[in-house]
Amino acid sequence: MEEFAALIDALVYTRSRNEKLRLIAEYLRATPDPDRGWALAALADGLDFPAVKSSTIRNLLKDRIDPVLWTLSRDFVGDTAETASLLWPAPEDSPSPPTVSEAVDQLGGMNRKSVLTELPRLLDRLDPSGRYALLKLATGGMRIGVSSRLAKTAFAQAFAVSVEEVEEYWHGLDAPYDPLFAWAARGEAPPDIENLPTFRPFMLAHPLEEAVVDLADYAAEWKWDGIRVQLVRAGEETRVYSRSGDDISATFPELLEVLPFPAVLDGELLVRGAHQGGEAGGAASFNALQQRLGRKTVSKKMLAEFPAFVRLYDALLLEGEDLRELPWTARRARLEALMGRLPDSHFDLSQVVEARDFEHLAQIREGARDDAIEGLMLKRRDSPYIAGRRVGYWYKWKRDPLLVDCVLMYAQRGSGKRSSFFSDYTFGCWDGDPDAGAELLPVGKAYSGFTDEELKKLDRHVRQNTVNRFGPVRETDKSLVFEVAFDSVHESKRHKSGLAMRFPRIHRIRWDKPPHEADRIEALRSLIRD
Repeated sequence: MEEFAALIDALVYTRSRNEKLRLIAEYLRATPDPDRGWALAALADGLDFPAVKSSTIRNLLKDRIDPVLWTLSRDFVGDTAETASLLWPAPEDSPSPPTVSEAVDQLGGMNRKSVLTELPRLLDRLDPSGRYALLKLATGGMRIGVSSRLAKTAFAQAFAVSVEEVEEYWHGLDAPYDPLFAWAARGEAPPDIENLPTFRPFMLAHPLEEAVVDLADYAAEWKWDGIRVQLVRAGEETRVYSRSGDDISATFPELLEVLPFPAVLDGELLVRGAHQGGEAGGAASFNALQQRLGRKTVSKKMLAEFPAFVRLYDALLLEGEDLRELPWTARRARLEALMGRLPDSHFDLSQVVEARDFEHLAQIREGARDDAIEGLMLKRRDSPYIAGRRVGYWYKWKRDPLLVDCVLMYAQRGSGKRSSFFSDYTFGCWDGDPDAGAELLPVGKAYSGFTDEELKKLDRHVRQNTVNRFGPVRETDKSLVFEVAFDSVHESKRHKSGLAMRFPRIHRIRWDKPPHEADRIEALRSLIRD
């Protein structure tokens, strides 16, 4: 555990991507099995210990130190694990740190009752750095500047294998990934995933920005506003994966019995419903799909009201044949030929958008008002299917965002490197005429769209204009206007304003604009697409 704690400590204070890769690779080469496998899983957010929650840590600390001291310290530091590791009372005896494997074994055996006695025993065996690493591992929220992709890249560099191969095997294996280390570090046969319904990494697109492409080389498809999924059937089992590789099969059980042959298919998961916009039986808005997301159990009523289907984009594997090296045109032809074998109740095909030239395509994009369309995808006709983003192959060309002027209402500290700044902002629109005493109603929250310099100015504004405190939240005077960009707005019963924005972000900070000139709720409501 000491070596893992030293790694976490070094990663926290390292900004260089190459240095992070070097540190992780060195650790993986020097650490024995299975400790290095558990550490790799922790870095890639692959561990889950249900008994250990942030609330558990808070309660343990409040039993040992002044609760007011805990609250003030946590608010200042901005990170529960870091605050707890520093404030935890030092044991009388010298620490006897557990191994990573021992810590994982004990954490995995804890329940809601036993965690209150067993977690303190573990913490007593560690110094502050060890406690920090343990709590980060236990809660699954590392936030140390290491993504799952970077951890896999470090593994590939450590053992001189390709990251694409690592990605191929990764999702078919469980921590501590012994078959993966056996292959890469010990020269044994690659993991056998042929009969496992395993996720394969998606091919992703770059924003089109200012480029103009030749439609002789690129095909255009609509970019649909659902969630990108992969349907995998192997070994007589079907699974549905999100773009991050999470298994979401239980949320969409109607898709598990409708793929009749072994395949890996790429598409957009949508729900049907003319009541949400679009033609009868077509794709409903993302707001309708949201009714299904994140549910562990799905009622018959939900299945009937919001039936899911997949609008197919691509075919990766088909009945044992790997199609990924083929050009897009060949994969598209195979996918079109496949549609007759799939039930149209649960599948359809994302249509190619025909245009005379790029200028004509731009006109078509601007005229698209379907609630389920985000924009266009441009795919190079000769492109293979390659995991990740490769320049020049696929582009996404989103519709221009909607804009509205809102007033800053509340601010909260961020996490990680932003834990010292108020960087999460809640903003609102006027519910009527502000000069006649109308109130502001919250319409969204954003924590992106501004530079580091702007963040410092915003943080200073929040501190100097605080009028009330609600735990970690600061209420500010209603003096600063944000121009907020967002993709769409929908009715929502969960918010006082009755509205919910999709992908809100700060477009501009309007230091120059008086708050009474910000938009009203009616202006935002008028942007709801019928």
